[in-house]
Amino acid sequence: MRLGVNVPNFGPGTSPEVLRSWALTVEGLGFDSLFLSDHVVITPDVAEQYPAPFYEPFTALAWLAGVTSRLRLGTSVVVLPYRHPLLVARMAANLADLSGGRFALGVGVGWARQEYAALGVPFEARGRLTDEGLAVVREHAPDVPVWVGGHSDAALRRAVRFGDAWHGLRLTPAAFRDALARLRAIADREERPVPALAPRVLLRLGSAVDGERRLLGEGSTGQVVDDLAALLAAGVEEVVLDPFVGDPDETRHPEVAWQALATVRKEFG
Repeated sequence: MRLGVNVPNFGPGTSPEVLRSWALTVEGLGFDSLFLSDHVVITPDVAEQYPAPFYEPFTALAWLAGVTSRLRLGTSVVVLPYRHPLLVARMAANLADLSGGRFALGVGVGWARQEYAALGVPFEARGRLTDEGLAVVREHAPDVPVWVGGHSDAALRRAVRFGDAWHGLRLTPAAFRDALARLRAIADREERPVPALAPRVLLRLGSAVDGERRLLGEGSTGQVVDDLAALLAAGVEEVVLDPFVGDPDETRHPEVAWQALATVRKEFG
C-alpha cells in the first residue's frame, strides 16, 4: 500500500521555502505522494480555517515537480466548478507531462458558499457542474488519473462513473466501511468496476482515543498503525495522510507534523 501526505499549502507559516522543505521531507522520509488542497478566493468562510497565503495547487505543484524526482503529485481536492473544465483538463495534462507522468487529479464539489458566490458560480448547481466537468476532463485529459472525493451517494456514484479512484476524506472506521459498501453496491447497479480505494486520512498522534467518533488516523501510534493495516486488508491501494489538525498556527511548526510522519513511516513500513 502506497502512503502519501496532504501538505498544508496555506496559513501563516507557509511560504515557498516551507513548501519546498515539506516536499523534500516527504520524499526523504520515503513517502510515495504529495497532495495539495484548493481554494481560489479566501472568503471569510474559507479564511477561518485556511487563511492566506493560500498557494494555488496547480501552480505550486508545477514548481514542486521540479524540486522532487519521485513523488506522485496531486490535488486533494480541486473544486472543479471553480474553473472551466477545459482549463482544468489542459492544466492537468500539462502538469502530468511536465512532471514525467507523476500527477493525479483529485476532484470534489467543495463546500464554501461565499467562495462560490465570489466566483459567480451557483452553489446549488455544484454537483451537476462537477459531473459535467468530469466528462470534459476525461475526454480532454484521458491519461491523467482522476480521484473523486466525497462519501455521499452522489459522490460515490460520481467516483464509479468518472473516477480511477475513490478519495474519501477524513472518515471514522465505521463510516469508511459503510461508504465502501455503498460504493460497491453503486458499482454493481451501474455495471461498472469498483474504482481503486485511495482515502485521505487524518494523522493526529497522541494518546489513545476511544469511541465511535474517533477518525481513522487519530490516537496512539498503535491505533494509527492498526488503522492502516485494516485499510490495507480492505483493499486500499493508497492512503494520503493529512497531518493538519485544524489550527492555522500549526503551519508555523511543520516539524511537529514531520515527526508524526516519520513515526508512521517507521512503524508502518
